[in-house]
Amino acid sequence: MNPELFQADLEAKPRALRELAARLRAEDPWSESGIGRGSRLVMLGMGSSHYANAVGAARLRARGMDAIAELSSSELLPPGQVGTVAVAVSASGGSAETLDAVRRMEGTSVVAMTNVSESPLVALAGSTVSMHAGVEHGGVACRSFQHTLALWLDLEARLFGGRPAAAVVESAARASEDLLDRREAWLPRLEQLAVGPDGTHLVAPAGRLSSAQQGALMLREGPRLPAVGCETGDWSHVDVYLTKTTDYRMILFGGSRWEPELLRWVRERSTTLVSVGAQLDDSAMDVRYPGDDDDDVRLLSEVLVAELLAARLWAGASPLR
Repeated sequence: MNPELFQADLEAKPRALRELAARLRAEDPWSESGIGRGSRLVMLGMGSSHYANAVGAARLRARGMDAIAELSSSELLPPGQVGTVAVAVSASGGSAETLDAVRRMEGTSVVAMTNVSESPLVALAGSTVSMHAGVEHGGVACRSFQHTLALWLDLEARLFGGRPAAAVVESAARASEDLLDRREAWLPRLEQLAVGPDGTHLVAPAGRLSSAQQGALMLREGPRLPAVGCETGDWSHVDVYLTKTTDYRMILFGGSRWEPELLRWVRERSTTLVSVGAQLDDSAMDVRYPGDDDDDVRLLSEVLVAELLAARLWAGASPLR
């Protein structure tokens, strides 16, 4: 793992997204997967892959499909049966837990979603969906996480209709480019506000919970700082307590209808809040970008705010380090 190369991986996001959008327009990555509306879909993965899978599964369930996301390490995987398709997600194609889960789901049709075409996972699968995220030289799953989400959006659109994923991916490329181009205008201030002695708390709506989870992981994985992800509505049940006893610093990915209750506590406890993708009266700072009024664009783009914060802290550019 290398902080400078991680920074370069992040800077390559707009280009990689535009290349992915072109591929999605030219070909169907799911054409050999055998997945249809009536399939029973089990998504397997660890870490970032599981975060993306959980959102993808929830979106497909909301469209009426039988889809679940499971940690590959779970001993409670569903049994294989006719009509079940397991999509095993691993950027490297070598995650030990995911390889083990595939072997345990004997008799199930397996699709590998990976960034490495020649890998142990591909060898176990009947078909492959390529992430096309490019080599992540920094050793951190950043573009592959983003591309996994994009591919789930693509499957949803192909099965149930709606806006093509390629259009969303192109909008995410523009949003990412804007955040990167203007980073010196917002990143130093974000660091001052969001990084405190008791860590950083990232909060996002259920439909984009992966942003909070992945953002927190980036702060733990790179600069090795305490960080936790939470869902906006659930925050008032599980995390609010810390606002009374700690120097609570929050990055809120906006858009949940459950924000008013959270913001009430923010006001009462004088919590330090940074809003991403929305302008809030109670925030000390708002980070905006093109397309941040679109939930799908948010899903693919907003985590870059936390990733760039992690890269800055990891590289030691911060006076706090």
